[in-house]
Amino acid sequence: MVTDRETPSSKQPRTRSWVLSGLLLAAGILIGVVLASDLGWLPFGHAVPDSPVKPGQLAQTTVSTPASVSGDRNFVAVSKAVKPAVVNIFTTRTTKSGEGPHSMPFNDPFFRRFFGEEFYRQFEVPRERKERSLGSGVIVDPKGLIITNNHVVSKADEIKVLISDKREFKAKLIGTDSKTDLAVLKIDAEGLHTVPWADSDKLEVGEFVLAVGNPFGLNLTVTLGIVSAIGRASMGIAEYEDFIQTDAAINPGNSGGPLVNARGELVGVNTAIFSQSGGNMGIGFAVPSNMVRAILDQLVKTGRVVRGWLGVSIQDLSSDLASQFGVSDPKGVLVSDVLDGSPAKRAGLERGDVIVEFDGKAVENPTQLRNAVAQTTIGKKATVKFIRDKGTRSVEVAIVEQPKTVAQAGSEESGESASPASLLSDIEVRELNGDLASRLGLSTGERGVVIVRVRSGGAADEAGLKDGDIILEVNRKPVPNIAAYERVTSKVGKEQAVLLLIKRQGRTSFITLKP
Repeated sequence: MVTDRETPSSKQPRTRSWVLSGLLLAAGILIGVVLASDLGWLPFGHAVPDSPVKPGQLAQTTVSTPASVSGDRNFVAVSKAVKPAVVNIFTTRTTKSGEGPHSMPFNDPFFRRFFGEEFYRQFEVPRERKERSLGSGVIVDPKGLIITNNHVVSKADEIKVLISDKREFKAKLIGTDSKTDLAVLKIDAEGLHTVPWADSDKLEVGEFVLAVGNPFGLNLTVTLGIVSAIGRASMGIAEYEDFIQTDAAINPGNSGGPLVNARGELVGVNTAIFSQSGGNMGIGFAVPSNMVRAILDQLVKTGRVVRGWLGVSIQDLSSDLASQFGVSDPKGVLVSDVLDGSPAKRAGLERGDVIVEFDGKAVENPTQLRNAVAQTTIGKKATVKFIRDKGTRSVEVAIVEQPKTVAQAGSEESGESASPASLLSDIEVRELNGDLASRLGLSTGERGVVIVRVRSGGAADEAGLKDGDIILEVNRKPVPNIAAYERVTSKVGKEQAVLLLIKRQGRTSFITLKP
């Protein structure tokens, strides 16, 4: 008969097997602990003591430079060091709900008679209501200076700050910069904890980073991730972008909080997330510390941000454009226009120059150059290295303050011929006059050769040319009218790539057409 109960004969061997297994397991654990101690390895959040601990004595561990990437990675120590410098920001602003009777059907006489005057009057004055929002900030000066995001405190009637020891302060707004989405606050306190600055230019993809803040009002939350990318731009978040991308969890309420490296140093200020759900999806963005520090210094000193100006229109240097301009390595930015009266014009920079270095630093893309120029001290003479006619040159440019409005140069020649392009069969052009400009929605003062039709699916369409684009140059030669356009294009072979300089919505850029 089969039964689940063990017989005496089968029980003894199984018991011996268990005992033997237990002894082997214990020996393995003992050997593993010894090896771990010899190798200096312990789980995250612990450090190996410098000397053996005597019986009954508590191990004391001091981490002077916590969480070095090449060291113990003690994120517990980093969190303890950073959290006292993180604040919770509460803002209140007054808004008006409702637009009064003019936006409702109640100003109809029938409604007025039906509902009565008393019912009608309650809609005549818009009601005020209080809007409250939460955000984060980081103390960067022991005397109470706090960095946060502009969108956290924008249009606030009252700003309150709660620090880690539960004290609450009414904050004064020192200044804001909407172009980088940064703001500086001041509270009346001294001896506060701060986070030391890091050089964000030295930050590398793959480094550990921690995001600290108050997501969804949950105070002093710490999340861990890595640097996913650096130099993120064209995100549509701010006008001047050079974001650090991280997968450390950033959620609503984290805005304005610090992003710190594995040594507990400030590398960025958390600003935005990419999300389709409203919560963290592993893509967060922070303003790099070097940009933050430059904005902070100006807001504290003057209450406003002054940016440098070079006076050039620039664009990415693609491999096609690089070959057209005789540049072997497509690194740098292409100057598509030099504005009259600008520092660049006075220094001798020209359209078609490829800028490869600014003020001693290599230039790889337009965003990098734009940010570098903007952060340059007004009046400083910066060296600009560029390529022209396959040769490298350098000039000194005296940086001036960025004007509020920048005039755009335009064509001056005029005429009324309507001949199509001879070899560029994918586009049809006409000489621009006042009537044609009006029909195309262009300024009536514009003159030159304008595209009136682009063949769908052709080379011009693939290159991005559009109706209304004004052609200023063909293969580096000006075409102020149809006669000049036809004269230049008649020398272009059917299999030869064509370099066009066009003007669109007041901005010039180079475009390469491949037959």
